[in-house]
Amino acid sequence: MTFTKAHLIDSVYNHSNLQKQESLQIVEFLLEIIKRTLASGENVLITGFGKFTVKEKDSRKGRNPQTGGDLKLDARRIVTFKCSGILRKRLNKKNRKS
Repeated sequence: MTFTKAHLIDSVYNHSNLQKQESLQIVEFLLEIIKRTLASGENVLITGFGKFTVKEKDSRKGRNPQTGGDLKLDARRIVTFKCSGILRKRLNKKNRKS
């Protein structure tokens, strides 16, 4: 199962004294801050969770898989995510046999 934004809003609502609409606004506001920060080219570091990094990809040659023809892929920016060591340990804790 995928944990969606709706699940996140419900989780905030269920674990706080906030109204459902307030939970929605908080999640939306937090995501908007993260999106704006990344769009400006800055990285986002959330201690204990991970780091969202903006990377520049150079233009390059590509190939159309349907026609086999060459094409040029434009330069672009992408976002990568690297989880923190704390999160990595927590993820792998369940997989370890003790």
